[in-house]
Amino acid sequence: MNGAELMDQMDRMTMGWWRPSPGSIYPLLEELEKDGLAKKQADGRYQLTEKAEAGPSWMGPGGMFGHSPRDAEETVTALEGYAQFLEDLANAPRSRLPQYKERLVAVAARLQRIAAQPPRPDA
Repeated sequence: MNGAELMDQMDRMTMGWWRPSPGSIYPLLEELEKDGLAKKQADGRYQLTEKAEAGPSWMGPGGMFGHSPRDAEETVTALEGYAQFLEDLANAPRSRLPQYKERLVAVAARLQRIAAQPPRPDA
């Protein structure tokens, strides 16, 4: 499954009690891939590797589940996850994004303005 499909599946499995956010699922998928536990296929779906199938011994203390971003680095990482989520939705057979086009363009413009700001000198 891709990230959007995983989110939908988790929502169904918990009967609506828990639906992970794109800001948690996509960084998790990226981390799994980086750790050699999942591989992203050409169609955007992820597949567990043999290392992951071997069992939970790869999970360190405290697990690996996400949390809310605490700083700029984590926020940008979460934004990257949201961008991947939106790409998955846009590439779905029946895209759910056209109705949000104006809002997405506005958010993109805001992010562009933030990225273009020159560094401020320390006060």
